[in-house]
Amino acid sequence: MIVVTGAAGFIGSCMVKKLNDMGRRDIIIVDDFSDDEKNKNLDGKKFNQNIERSRFIEWFDLHPTEISFVFHLGARTDTTEKDKKIFNKLNVKFSQDLWKICVREFIPVIYASSAATYGMGEHGFADDHDILDKLHPLNPYGESKNEFDKWVLEAGVDPPFWAGMKFFNVYGPNEYHKGRMASVILHTVQQIQKTGEMKLFRSHRAGIADGRQSRDFVYVKDVVEVMYWLYLNRPASGLYNLGTGKARAFQDLAECTFKALDKEPNISYIDTPADIRDTYQYFTEADTEKLRRAGYEGEFYDLEAGIEDYVKNYLAEGKKW
Repeated sequence: MIVVTGAAGFIGSCMVKKLNDMGRRDIIIVDDFSDDEKNKNLDGKKFNQNIERSRFIEWFDLHPTEISFVFHLGARTDTTEKDKKIFNKLNVKFSQDLWKICVREFIPVIYASSAATYGMGEHGFADDHDILDKLHPLNPYGESKNEFDKWVLEAGVDPPFWAGMKFFNVYGPNEYHKGRMASVILHTVQQIQKTGEMKLFRSHRAGIADGRQSRDFVYVKDVVEVMYWLYLNRPASGLYNLGTGKARAFQDLAECTFKALDKEPNISYIDTPADIRDTYQYFTEADTEKLRRAGYEGEFYDLEAGIEDYVKNYLAEGKKW
């Protein structure tokens, strides 16, 4: 059977959908199932068993022979949370305990890292193992992800295959429950529907126009496609960036969203909040060379196509995937 942690969440539920689409039903889903709104992501999905996150490690330790692969996608992802103890418990210690069982029992694992580990990008965005000690994440969430990445590389013992996925700015269906942590696309649609306009952050950096701050926005359907390919092909183990490799401006994102809603753009600008202004990222872009060298040949949705699919087929009708 295949384990998917964080299975009721955004990327986790989409991974279950992808596995179902490929004919897999022998899935054990793991999460904190106390959020009824988040649990709606599991409607219509097929799986063998659900296990509460709080008792999964104990269960896994007793039943490892039942598991053939682990997608460890569960994590605390709130970038505004300042309590490092929460991240140490959920993102570091839990992951270490899971990893140790996978090593002992020779179970391959794909886990969620994050592009938040790159901080301001002062060392670039290459998924190079040698730069981890140089990275300066901007918040405890990013620190926890980098800490686990470093621990994995220093552990000295590995599962038969592993991949740490450095997710860039993922967007798409099944993120409704994430509140302020949901993608800018979701917030843009909600703003437009409520007020008829979209407010973007004004630039506070010379040489960059308002709205031209850029991110590597990657559609969740591409994210699960890459992970499924890694699951099947198992190239060299290591950290892998998961983005499109092409940064796009927030201005582009807003204009694409208006277009998908069949509305004329109505965009204005507000100051970036003072409490995040000094650490606000003006550019992120995944270096995807390692993934391509590993043999992945799939094409990624461009921003226009991804937003059109997301808005018209999911947000406009409140549908899950």
